[in-house]
Amino acid sequence: MKDAFLFVYRNMKERRARSALTVLGITVGIGAVIALISLGYGMQAAITEQLIEMADVIMVTPGAQELGSFGSYGSFTDRDLEAVKRIGGVKDAVAMRSAMEDVEYRGETFRLTITGINPQDIAAVFGETIKREAEAGMAAGRDLRENDKKACEIGYSIAYEYFKQDMSVNDRLTINSTKFRVVGVLEKQGGFRAGVDSAIYITTRDSISILDNQDISEIFVRVRHIEDAEKIAAEIEKRIDDNHKLDDFTSAMTMGSAIEQLESVFGILQVVLIALSSISLLVAAMGIMNTMLMSVMERTHEIGVMKAIGAKNRNILTLFLLEAGVVSAVGGVCGCILGILAARAISFGIQTAFDVEIVAIVKPEVLLGGIAVAVLVGILSGLYPARKAAKMSPVEAVKYA
Repeated sequence: MKDAFLFVYRNMKERRARSALTVLGITVGIGAVIALISLGYGMQAAITEQLIEMADVIMVTPGAQELGSFGSYGSFTDRDLEAVKRIGGVKDAVAMRSAMEDVEYRGETFRLTITGINPQDIAAVFGETIKREAEAGMAAGRDLRENDKKACEIGYSIAYEYFKQDMSVNDRLTINSTKFRVVGVLEKQGGFRAGVDSAIYITTRDSISILDNQDISEIFVRVRHIEDAEKIAAEIEKRIDDNHKLDDFTSAMTMGSAIEQLESVFGILQVVLIALSSISLLVAAMGIMNTMLMSVMERTHEIGVMKAIGAKNRNILTLFLLEAGVVSAVGGVCGCILGILAARAISFGIQTAFDVEIVAIVKPEVLLGGIAVAVLVGILSGLYPARKAAKMSPVEAVKYA
């Protein structure tokens, strides 16, 4: 085997440019696969981490609800809210009255989400995950209070991204022809809680009296024990469905089921990404086959000499397959390095451009799998040229000049 490896090394050294280009093809293909898979794992971990923060929360909505798609049919009532509060194991049940309304600020108008909620219930729903910008060192007002009238607390995007001029505390905006004063700006959430950034929060009283929005669009339930969440969710659906005398009217989603759906979605996404990046691997495989065929043609006389002095077909086959495998293995290792660097560079670019932190997660098994795939692709691509070399007639091969 030592002689075989020395033979392979000599051949690669004699054809440096061709070997380098073949290695580059494998490097790009494996690098693309590693980078995309690592970013996929990073994205999944980032969203799952945010969901786990709210592991004891159940989101109750009218209609079918799945991660990535949502359909709302009708609304809840105060009777439904009271029914949920009476369920054993429920710590808090909070109603949110959300509607799209025209919001005008300094001559610009956008249709935005207005959410009516009792101020004391915000902590019950979001816990410590929602903070004001003031806690990040910016003077951005205070929390919404129960006795506030025509006052609002706004998400980060409302304050700094939607309108040409930034919004700050004590500024006035008009919601459905009624002026509201901004009392606080929420810290940027992003990710799974990105909806908070684009929402305007007012008191339930203002939502009902000023905007005439009495329908409850969502109920957030916080349970006492996380392990009871699924059982409580099923009971919530049953009780509200009974109130409305409808089947499947209510959807109660726990964070556990949301994480399961997320894993399913990301599983499909990973397959699609791998399939797309595998196109470059296919191109690299064609490059290896082409390189090995040219190598066989150039070394026909050498093959004849080896056969003449006693080399068997399997020896010739092994030499050419070994060369293809070594080239691919080198490309696989380089591809893993390139994939790690590319994943981290893309992660940094996303954070810089969009202020979204996605840490690329590089798993050892993915790297080992990348190298294994590279070697397998190389051997399969080199199989035809190697068989062609092994089947050469020694007499004809020796005559070839």
